[in-house]
Amino acid sequence: MQTLRQDAQTIIDRALADAMPDSAVRRALEHFRRPSGRLVLIAAGKAAWQMAKAAYDVLGTDVSCGAVITKYDHVKGAIGTLELFEAGHPVPDENSYRATARALELVSGLTENDTVLFLLSGGGSALFESPLIPAEEMADVTKQLLACGADIVEMNTLRKRLSAVKGGRFAERCLPAKVFSIVLSDILGDPLDMIASGPAYPDSSTSAQAMAIVKKYGLRLSEHAQSLLAQETPKTLSNVETHITGSVRQLCVSAEETARSSLRCTARDAGSFLASIAQYNQSSEKSLAFIAGGETVVHLTGTGLGGRNQEIALSAAQEIAGFRDTAVFSFGSDGTDGPTDAAGGYCDGESRAALAAQGISIPDVLQQNDAYHALKKCDGLILTGPTGTNVNDLSVLLIRR
Repeated sequence: MQTLRQDAQTIIDRALADAMPDSAVRRALEHFRRPSGRLVLIAAGKAAWQMAKAAYDVLGTDVSCGAVITKYDHVKGAIGTLELFEAGHPVPDENSYRATARALELVSGLTENDTVLFLLSGGGSALFESPLIPAEEMADVTKQLLACGADIVEMNTLRKRLSAVKGGRFAERCLPAKVFSIVLSDILGDPLDMIASGPAYPDSSTSAQAMAIVKKYGLRLSEHAQSLLAQETPKTLSNVETHITGSVRQLCVSAEETARSSLRCTARDAGSFLASIAQYNQSSEKSLAFIAGGETVVHLTGTGLGGRNQEIALSAAQEIAGFRDTAVFSFGSDGTDGPTDAAGGYCDGESRAALAAQGISIPDVLQQNDAYHALKKCDGLILTGPTGTNVNDLSVLLIRR
């Protein structure tokens, strides 16, 4: 099994290397014209530091000022004169609001000769936030959405209407200055109005859709919040130029995929799906890799510790038990899976037996949403640390012959 695990690690390493935003940001900046006035750099998201560093390396002193807002422990050092902030994710906190307020100060009072270089990556929905409702209620709404299993599109449809910067409103705050936006995509299909809730892109969702989501999940909202959901967001923006620098497709291509599938289901279903493919191909005489990119959801039924990628791997372990030279692994490209220090999980045909020998039942673990501790017991945690990028998740089934 060691060779199989090495194969998995090679795929992880190469996929992450190809997903780094540095070269992509530099390519996007080839289309950038330095303004005659001021240049303000604002970066927000899990990959904000990496993107800002790449941009500053190119533009240097042309940048008048700027702010970088990223997740805790994701700042890797000073970047020129830029102001660096770390804040809460996936639930915004006071540091999120303080950092965003500073960003809004930096873009206020600009002229038509000025430009805002806006670097955006996944995670920006929590990190880049100026709520129109009390902070406590915003945090509660976010927690409700995470707990009920709402997908990222549904979450952002609501959150952008409760915010002064989402749904194109940040770009409006920059007027009359131009906004040159570079986006690292973490959502399938690269919907620019949904990535980090689209601060600098016209919103395609409607108030009717937002209210339908509230009804679908039985969310508890104040009367003021409900009134905000009824207000439409900007549908056109004349001052924005946008370039997408990456997406989950890059992960799949770099892994030299032989099978392609989009995961938009529960993590447990995704793991079971990959295990079914493994069962069907056990008689294969050649090595196979089945690769899927995307983001699943987790329904919270317990109080354990884990994340969607860890649940994918552990649920697959239940069904590939005893399969020779077969493994399933899944990881988040940002290096964080749920509220843990793991990027994801790895399981093979021996994982279930290894856990059973320690008195651990996989169904019981999944019921408690405690995949992290189970995977730790069978050396199945994938630990990368913060990677500096964020282009969604990669799940792989390996069969070695």
